[in-house]
Amino acid sequence: MTKRIKLRTLLVGGVITLLFLFLVGRIYWVQVVKADFWTEKAKEVWARSDKLIPVRGTISDRDGNVLAMDVTAYSVAVNPQIIHDLKLEDVIVNKLSSVLGVTQDYVRGVVEAKQDNGTFYKQRELHKGGWKIDKAVADRIVKFREQLIEQAKQKDVGIYLIDEKKRFYPKGSLASHVLGYEDKEGNAVMGLEASLDSQLRGTEGQIKYERDGNGIIIDNGNVDIKPSVDGKNVKLTIDVDIQHYIEDALKEANDKYQPKSITAIAADPQTMEILGMASLPTFNPNSYWTVPPGNFYDNAIKALYEPGSTFKIVTLAGAVQENIFKPNDQYKSGSIRVPGYTIHDIHQNWGTITFLEGLKRSSNVAFVKLGYEGLGPDKLMSYINDFGFGKKTGIELPGEVAGRVDPHYPSEYATAAFGQGKVQVTPIQQVAAVAAVANGGKLLVPHLVKEIDDPVTKTSVVTKPQLVRQTITEKTADQVDEYLEQVVSDQKVGSGKNAYIEGYRVAGKTGTAQKVIPGSNKYADGKYVLSFIGFAPVGNPKVVLYIVMDEPNDRLASGGSAVAPIFKQIMLQSLRHLDVQPIRTTTDDVSEDGPAKELTVAVPDVAKQTLAEAKKSLDSKKLGYVVVGTGSSVLKQIPKAGSAVGQDQKVYLLTQEQSKLTTPNMSGLPLRDAMQICANLQLRCIASGEGFVKSQTPAKLNGNAVLTLNLAPPDEEMLRQSDKNAEDGDGDSAGGTGSAGSSGSSSKN
Repeated sequence: MTKRIKLRTLLVGGVITLLFLFLVGRIYWVQVVKADFWTEKAKEVWARSDKLIPVRGTISDRDGNVLAMDVTAYSVAVNPQIIHDLKLEDVIVNKLSSVLGVTQDYVRGVVEAKQDNGTFYKQRELHKGGWKIDKAVADRIVKFREQLIEQAKQKDVGIYLIDEKKRFYPKGSLASHVLGYEDKEGNAVMGLEASLDSQLRGTEGQIKYERDGNGIIIDNGNVDIKPSVDGKNVKLTIDVDIQHYIEDALKEANDKYQPKSITAIAADPQTMEILGMASLPTFNPNSYWTVPPGNFYDNAIKALYEPGSTFKIVTLAGAVQENIFKPNDQYKSGSIRVPGYTIHDIHQNWGTITFLEGLKRSSNVAFVKLGYEGLGPDKLMSYINDFGFGKKTGIELPGEVAGRVDPHYPSEYATAAFGQGKVQVTPIQQVAAVAAVANGGKLLVPHLVKEIDDPVTKTSVVTKPQLVRQTITEKTADQVDEYLEQVVSDQKVGSGKNAYIEGYRVAGKTGTAQKVIPGSNKYADGKYVLSFIGFAPVGNPKVVLYIVMDEPNDRLASGGSAVAPIFKQIMLQSLRHLDVQPIRTTTDDVSEDGPAKELTVAVPDVAKQTLAEAKKSLDSKKLGYVVVGTGSSVLKQIPKAGSAVGQDQKVYLLTQEQSKLTTPNMSGLPLRDAMQICANLQLRCIASGEGFVKSQTPAKLNGNAVLTLNLAPPDEEMLRQSDKNAEDGDGDSAGGTGSAGSSGSSSKN
């Protein structure tokens, strides 16, 4: 027995000894032989890596008004375990459902979520409704959480807010098709957000650090930082004021005619910088998920239309270039026969008229003679191609389509001469082509990006005008401009007479194109695409503007009756905004053959004159004025002496020391003039909004007196108020003013 016990003891001891030797060997192997390997493995466990998210670049208009930017946002998360332990499920479900605008069933599903083992989750995010919410909504949740903490006597009630960033569009739906949007997942969708994503996005960085088993950063641990690189800032060619004018006018027309869509593009024809571009229906990129899919469609670069008579400008340019267009030659209007087809004018009772009258009346027969018979199919197509149709313009937006111009038969070439049949173009192509006529024959690439600024390197890349080709000579372009001006200025037979703006030389062309029934070669009864395109002022054009309305509800509407007035409204506001002064006062000054008489006026020097002398001097120039103060002599004038102004602009006469002056009513004034008056009154003014002064409100800022100027795009009432201020001296403590003078058409439109 003793021997057996000894053998067992030796056996167990031997096994233990072997195990000990194996363990020692293993420790030696791990800590000595493989020390470097396992040290690196340990560091991987200790190490933590976090992304450093760059700031996405801003997008602003040409004057620096921010249109897209990154802002702080918050995501809502809950701890189902804590909420369940504190029995707060019902109150939290009810409140979060109400604040976030989601169903109680959804919130309850998140709050009561369990893991596979049956225990509650310790954190779940409410992606629906609670993902990247605004600060105002987050503040409501914080306040609710504080109330729960007080009631439950607990520091943690299971509601959390996670700091995030999101894309924010301060102007809401303004220029939404141009901008596009960034979704909540951080994906750039459509517009410039998508096409410039690589430059706006920047480069992610990374930080690596070491921590202990409790997750605490090790003081002497290694830290490796790769800094993020912020995105570049993009300045657009868009002018926020002109964009407002366009969108406000389109909304008004949309309410009246209820078309399938309505689109407008304004550009500087000298550079092809897009000043404004909009299409309805539209969307708000801040709430893109609430919008029907069709609202995202950018008609300006994607929609294809038979352009109708606005396309006649191309045929006219070619005919003038080839010396075919003889304005005083006559032809028989009404109808014309081409092989296999008879083409009619919209009215057939004009009889024998000149080609110039045919242009004014928008005669199809005239352009069949000029384009099909005069130029011939090959040369007609050459000019159509030279003006850029059938090819993308190259604007910096994704998804632009090239259009189609592919006539094959004589009748198709004949109808192509006046913009119907086998001719489908985009609005942006129309604008680029007519801008070439306006600027002396240069077809330019339209662009929306003015410059791209790198905040890291402090460098900028400026977009310069890009010439595609010279389409016609400058002399030809000047002749075409004058002919198109008569389409507008001739108030008897001009099809574009409703676009006439007294005081400005406007050239333009109407378009009324019947729509084709999809899948056939037949035109739909009562369905039209209406349009108007033009530019001003002739001779030195600052704006080319195109408006196209697809299928309005009024069967009798035409480009001249429905769209030309919209053109007039936007063009007048834009020219005023760009400080283009009127040069005509009455229709009596309009000449069909020569330029109008110039009526800009140099402001006389009335400083240091008596008030009576100053009034007399300004009356002689037919300039309106507003007296500010109760003095008997003029101490200062705004604008200064020698400034060239139109007769609708007022001169402010300051008759007292600045400290004694009362603040005049500045309603209707452009912001520039209002700020100049504030500066002279030594009054701090803060502008809110865009456009012209709509109202003014005294306020306090840090205990100091300020004047808040509320701005808005000008409307009829505002313009009348501006004139009334000049006539009534509103805000003038002396109650004295002069006559507003003859301010021309600017005060009527």
